[in-house]
Amino acid sequence: MAYNLLIENIKKHINLSDSEANSICEFFKLKTIKKKEFLLTQGTICKFEGFVVKGCFRTFTIDKKGNENTLYFAAKDWWLMDIDSFMNHKPSDLNIQALEDSEVLIISQKDKETLYTKIPSAEKLFRIMFQKSIVAWQRRIIRNHSLTAKERYNHFIEKYPKIASKLTDRQASSYLGITHEFLSKIKKQS
Repeated sequence: MAYNLLIENIKKHINLSDSEANSICEFFKLKTIKKKEFLLTQGTICKFEGFVVKGCFRTFTIDKKGNENTLYFAAKDWWLMDIDSFMNHKPSDLNIQALEDSEVLIISQKDKETLYTKIPSAEKLFRIMFQKSIVAWQRRIIRNHSLTAKERYNHFIEKYPKIASKLTDRQASSYLGITHEFLSKIKKQS
């Protein structure tokens, strides 16, 4: 089932034969992560790109004051990684933590390069996904600069209700860039 979800996701982006799709799956390894366990910690090098099969992850940093700042969440049928660390082999600034018992299919950079050689259309797949992720980041930056905290909260719970329901107020406020006390006030007004 894990690989079926991956194939469905891939086929949303590019056309592949069944044999090509199955060949792509051979490069991914299934990894089980327990709730609160880390898939990546700040200071280590990200050696994988992951596809979430089950569960939910949050990707965040911890600043010098000890505050958590959430960049994004990745639930079932989403991709996750630290692209900077993965591509540049540098220590990550990010943590990736499971919010619940989860499963993720991971591919190493070496296997990804081999995949590109074996199935050239896979490179198109990852290019398209990369472009879509840049669009999502751009939209998030625009929202953060142009919407009020309440509008950002409403957008988040409307766009991602399944993820929002899994979060503590601290995790949601960390993503929204506000204090959890302010988030409590917003929720009371809604």
